[in-house]
Amino acid sequence: MRDVTYDEDRCQIRTETGPEVMAALRNAAIGALRTAGIANIAAANRHHARDSTRPLALLGII
Repeated sequence: MRDVTYDEDRCQIRTETGPEVMAALRNAAIGALRTAGIANIAAANRHHARDSTRPLALLGII
């Protein structure tokens, strides 16, 4: 899922702990969306990218 949705193979972060950190962030994003009951992660990413307040609202920050 991460490779298809987030195109991990083309990621240019390759040094030190960068790849592990990015994988953890992607897993956290997928987990938050799944917890909210969202099945289509790619569509949810596009939806949340359109308005910067949407991811914050999903997490209950605003």
